[in-house]
Amino acid sequence: MRFGIKTLTATLALAGMTAALAQSGETVKIAFIDPLSGPFANVGQNQLQSWQFIAEKKSGANNAAGVQFEVVGFDNKGSPQESLTALKSAIDQGIRYVVQGNGSGAAAAISQAVAKHNSRNPGSEVLYLNYAAVDPSLTNEACSYWHFRLDADTSMKMQALTSFMADRKDITKVYVIGQNYSHGKQVSEFFKKGIAQKRPDIQIVGDELHPIAQVKDFSPYVAKIKQSGANALVTGNWGTDLTLLVKALNDAGLDIPLYTYYAPVSGTPTALAGGSGQVYVVSYGHSNHTGELGDLTSEFQKRFNDDYYTYATYNGATLLGDAMAKAKSTDPVKVAAAMEGLTIKGFNGETTMRADDHQLQQGMWISKWQKADAQYPYNVEKTGYTFAPVKYLDLKTSSTSTSCNMKRP
Repeated sequence: MRFGIKTLTATLALAGMTAALAQSGETVKIAFIDPLSGPFANVGQNQLQSWQFIAEKKSGANNAAGVQFEVVGFDNKGSPQESLTALKSAIDQGIRYVVQGNGSGAAAAISQAVAKHNSRNPGSEVLYLNYAAVDPSLTNEACSYWHFRLDADTSMKMQALTSFMADRKDITKVYVIGQNYSHGKQVSEFFKKGIAQKRPDIQIVGDELHPIAQVKDFSPYVAKIKQSGANALVTGNWGTDLTLLVKALNDAGLDIPLYTYYAPVSGTPTALAGGSGQVYVVSYGHSNHTGELGDLTSEFQKRFNDDYYTYATYNGATLLGDAMAKAKSTDPVKVAAAMEGLTIKGFNGETTMRADDHQLQQGMWISKWQKADAQYPYNVEKTGYTFAPVKYLDLKTSSTSTSCNMKRP
């Protein structure tokens, strides 16, 4: 009798283990939809490679579900309309997970299209991980059950950045410049709101938007900045729009502190190395992490002769693996439910996907551009410089509230 009970117990335990790992060994395809051609191609190519690198590193026994991740690239040319074409192609190929990040216009189009597709095609639902599009509306008035953001939104980053800038008494006059689309406008809006609350004595001596990916020479803009008497510059520019702005600042010899979101992104560090100005970055990470992430960063540079800076890919793969293990399934419907409120061991410690709006909650780092040294040795774009952490702002400082009224299926 005792033998029979033991056998039954062992059988039930094995059955439970089999159910828990029912998806083990399954291949989960992920569609990467971002610019792989055009002015932002260098950024998109780097980030596709980053997703594929992390998919390799976080597959099989290296994720909680034991699944194999495979990332397939689709070129959206930076266009919302092309994003919809790419999304349809991915869905037609049976891909049920999508990642995208470059451009909030494309993000909004994908989020809306995924929600519409899922409502019309029960049983073939798609889940969207947004790893870099930071428009706050995506997790506020335009929030969707099928959209999960891995990056911090503009308001979170600006909450952290203005808290840091408020303590710098040398800042008295600030010029704000940005790309003329939702992100650039919101950087300006949230900076002015945040700095007015924390340092009302600071003057905004310029607030300018320029066409995105169209300006080839920023010298006329730099002339305005110089004429304004600004002693600090704030920008949310990224890609070639930041690289060319930095080049124009260097050419004009305008050496004032530059406060940015995306200075580590492909091409910009090499431009920064040509000048001597102070450059600060607000982000959920920096270039000199140690441990597993530090090892991955070094391996990526050696293997691809490029920098790994989109750390949201690490958290994204971890989140998917943990959610699939919790759901005991790779079905996006079950995975989405498991992802709500899920806390993972991210590269920067424990981090939680807030159930209210699907915004990942995480602290922010301020890092500074400086020569690489023994303490901070990572050689960004092999320039001899690095982004060294100067301050960590915890979740209490960086988190912002949400107005999302989530409609769940």
